Amino acid sequence: MMSRLHLDIQGIVQGVGFRPFVYQLATALSLGGWVTNTADGVVIEIEGDRPQLEQFCQRLLAELPPHAQIHHLHRQKISPQGQTHFQIQASQSHPQRKTALILPDLATCSHCIEELFNPNNRRYRYPFINCTHCGPRYSIIETLPYDRPLTTMAGFPLCHTCHQEYDNPGDRRFHAQPNACDVCGPQLEFHPPTNLPPLDAAQTRLRQGQILALKGLGGVQLLVNAQNEGAVQRLRQRKYRPSKPFAVMYPHLDAVRQDCFLSDKEAELLQSPAAPIVLLQQKQPHLAPSVAPNNPDLGVMLPYTPLHHLLLREFAAPLIATSGNLSGEPICIDNQETLERLGNIADGFLLHNRPIARPVDDSVVRVMAKTPVMLRRARGYAPRTLSIPGLSQSVLAVGGYFKNTVAIAFEEKVFVSQHIGDLDNPASRQAFDYTLAKLSSIYDFEPEVIVCDAHPDYPSTQFAQHLAQDKQIPLIRVQHHQAHILSVMAEHGLQAPVLGIAWDGTGYGMDGTIWGGELLQIDSSERGFQRLAHCRSFPLLGGDRAAKEPRRAALGLIWDVFGEEMFENPSLTSLPPFQAFSPSELTLVQTAFRRGINTPRSSSVGRLFDAIASLLGLQQRLTFEGEAAMALEFAARTVETAEFYPISLSGGVWDWQEMLLGILGDRTSGESIPYIAAKFHNSLIEAIAQMLHSYHHSSLPVVLTGGCFQNQRLLEGAIARLQVMGIQAYINQQFPANDGGLSLGQVYRLCQS
Repeated sequence: MMSRLHLDIQGIVQGVGFRPFVYQLATALSLGGWVTNTADGVVIEIEGDRPQLEQFCQRLLAELPPHAQIHHLHRQKISPQGQTHFQIQASQSHPQRKTALILPDLATCSHCIEELFNPNNRRYRYPFINCTHCGPRYSIIETLPYDRPLTTMAGFPLCHTCHQEYDNPGDRRFHAQPNACDVCGPQLEFHPPTNLPPLDAAQTRLRQGQILALKGLGGVQLLVNAQNEGAVQRLRQRKYRPSKPFAVMYPHLDAVRQDCFLSDKEAELLQSPAAPIVLLQQKQPHLAPSVAPNNPDLGVMLPYTPLHHLLLREFAAPLIATSGNLSGEPICIDNQETLERLGNIADGFLLHNRPIARPVDDSVVRVMAKTPVMLRRARGYAPRTLSIPGLSQSVLAVGGYFKNTVAIAFEEKVFVSQHIGDLDNPASRQAFDYTLAKLSSIYDFEPEVIVCDAHPDYPSTQFAQHLAQDKQIPLIRVQHHQAHILSVMAEHGLQAPVLGIAWDGTGYGMDGTIWGGELLQIDSSERGFQRLAHCRSFPLLGGDRAAKEPRRAALGLIWDVFGEEMFENPSLTSLPPFQAFSPSELTLVQTAFRRGINTPRSSSVGRLFDAIASLLGLQQRLTFEGEAAMALEFAARTVETAEFYPISLSGGVWDWQEMLLGILGDRTSGESIPYIAAKFHNSLIEAIAQMLHSYHHSSLPVVLTGGCFQNQRLLEGAIARLQVMGIQAYINQQFPANDGGLSLGQVYRLCQS
């Protein structure tokens, strides 16, 4: 008995070899019909005997291609049409709504690597080899559906041989949209011009200790020999990056094992299709000291494009692979822009003529509490979606100020952009506009409501205000730490009420002060939360300047306890933060504290980390965000102790004063800095335990979030302590605990009203 089914499928079903898989399955079962891409997903009409149709439907779900996912499948019985052959039809490009999911860019698969280095293969050493299982996706797509004419490969017509592969159901490149070869595909070029082939010219520059700008998958990288101290120092000087660690690309996993401790989970991440940077603990690496100064960890990645494989196979040593930009600016993606913006940094440029649709930086992951935790979400992960049941509106969320991301949401799906960066310069704000426009254009997205941070001076907030006014649509402001907690709730599908501990460097408080050490209860009230407890606030000398100078936070901490006495007590004035100011500066400092001039109060645990790092002499001025807190974490790593300083909780305020006095006493008695740092971390864990002992109810989920919980010792210690108390802690995993997760939390605010 002949039957025919109409299947509407949504999920990750474009750019993953799904249509070829459907074709091959239908043909093997002698079924007729067709399959096509739409901007919603994939539509299949399939016809044949009922047993074969049922087998088709079962195997469709059970035998998916490696990267495919089916989220929704609607099945409808329709009238047979007598079709006995199956075909892939041209895509349908004009539905009512574009909702198909875009796959992130994928690292080169093992089959393509084998072909890349096979002298008998026609793509031998072709730097843009790919197939249905790997290669560019998000970085080349312009709009949906995912077909070659709608990508940046549109300018590279397939040659006869590539077209045969594309049309051959038995070929791995059957309907692979970025398919190309040396005859018809993108080509390398080297600047300045040379008689050497581009790859040879690049290798020569690297071996000479020069800096190479390489146009990769989602943007330009700066490469240099990671074992050449002089070359690394030149890169730091030219990039204006004095001490922030560089990521290192190793030629293979065995080389990583020589330099770093590597767990099975970390090795799996490095070799995954996402191929992120993974933070690993160093052994005694064979690297230049300036790669990661004063840092026991190393950001490591493996080659993830054919071009990287070609370079690293021949160079046979680790290379620094850092973003192609000046520090603080977005990465370059255009050839001419690269030559202009990086002309004073790079000595040579290995470029290609395949356009990049949008900048996509490298993702950064760290394994904490035995699970991968996202620190920067970009290549390999963005823009994977998250389902949010009950979200009925089209929502635009514009994130915060630091580590910005944006998000669009509609039809119960949220699409969070790749990492954009800090919005502290015109170039970054242009990147913000560009990313939002590109993400919106893929889906023809128009918001019905806009969500932003409550801080009135953030560029993202001001953008949201203007756009909401222009479009005459509602604007919702979400408190910063509320959004942090909501991001974890969204990821884990938690509903209010929820208790959340949100600790970070700064966030606009509803009382006009700077928050950052909060215990909030998320609820369904008009505001959406209650502030149950917080860190005792203290003055930040110089306001925003304190975020870059821990010495200022330290003096604020001491002033709040000792007042005027701090300038008269030799045991205090001999401390490192005092010594970091000149006598004339200290006179101005005393006046500022006495008169309350530019000394806003803050409950920030991030600034508390800075203050203690300053008191211990670890860091007085920062060259990158989090530097002081990292130094404190690294110092604590070398000591195992359960001791902690006293922490008191009263009236919703957890007070650090006894802890500060204990730290000063330990310094006076000659205790080691690592021991004090370890006790400090334990004290914060004790503060968490005290707050939850006072405010937690057995039915409430507990969330730990905010940039401070990227500290491995703090996060793992807190989780372990809460487990002893019978409390499961939910944390950010797929999305960053830092401000990169704010846009997701802002979207989820609409589900809590």
